[in-house]
Amino acid sequence: MSTPNPNDLVVFTYTGLLDNGEVFIASEEGKPAQAVLGNSDLPPTLEAGILAMKVGETKKIRIPPEEGYGPRLKELLQTIDSQQLIDQLKPKPGMIVQLRVNREGGEAQVPATVIAVEGSRLTVDYNHPLAGHHLTYSLTLLEISANPGTPS
Repeated sequence: MSTPNPNDLVVFTYTGLLDNGEVFIASEEGKPAQAVLGNSDLPPTLEAGILAMKVGETKKIRIPPEEGYGPRLKELLQTIDSQQLIDQLKPKPGMIVQLRVNREGGEAQVPATVIAVEGSRLTVDYNHPLAGHHLTYSLTLLEISANPGTPS
């Protein structure tokens, strides 16, 4: 088998990089990842790149924000005026805090990144920290096998 086909099981190692070179994720040493191609387990661009690879090949594949964590949305920045919240959390810029929000008729705990603390005002960002970023994966294909769950 030279390159994988849809429905094949692929085993690979990877390192995910931001444009500034920062590693945001990597497969653990000795514990490669695996996915069935065509199952929507992977972003389409990443899957298309793997479909063109041979076992042992390493390739860099760039994923746009729309296939990663989405674009950064300005409406997900919020300023909260609550001295009680500030006294309770003792937030600092860059900190990730869990805040309660009303969602679909109920309350939910949602992570938010602290942007600024000014007096009794706390500015937070509910966007995922990787939203708006292009993600580049350096991926090495280790193995290709027919998916055992695929009918012959």
